[in-house]
Amino acid sequence: MSVLVVSATRAEAAHVPSGLKVVITGMGKVASASAVSRVLAADKTIRQVVNIGSCGALRDGHTGIYEVGTVLNHDFSSAAIRALGHPVEDALTVGESEIVCATGDLFVTDTAVRAELAQRAHLVDMEAFAVAWAAREAGVPARVVKHVSDNADESALDWAKVVDRSARDLGAWLAANV
Repeated sequence: MSVLVVSATRAEAAHVPSGLKVVITGMGKVASASAVSRVLAADKTIRQVVNIGSCGALRDGHTGIYEVGTVLNHDFSSAAIRALGHPVEDALTVGESEIVCATGDLFVTDTAVRAELAQRAHLVDMEAFAVAWAAREAGVPARVVKHVSDNADESALDWAKVVDRSARDLGAWLAANV
């Protein structure tokens, strides 16, 4: 099976096992969705997308690697758009796990934002929902695998110092599971 590994940054993909196809999308929903869409449109042999990357823990006690079951688009005005009579799909199922990852174009460092997001999700990132959406639109199943790098608070500002640990653990997960 041809697998596409999707990472926002080279740092997060630094330890992807050789032989796997990797796309580096850049950070955020627009960059990741457009990059994944481009690759899937050009390469019809891809049968699975695996989004890897670091994430913030929205709840205390979450550390290590998680395979996500549901991704949310957390910074989209879903309620307002629904109130205008338009359908909105702001949650996608990507696996069987109970772990929920909230995706938004916001690097979460504020404890109040963390607390609000923690009511709906366990983890927070900036790409998973968009990657899953692009894969679904292309008819390709997606998996989302995240490694907790911080607590979605001021510790997130140390991301550059800790991302290699995430990359190593994600690389080991890929070697064992893909």
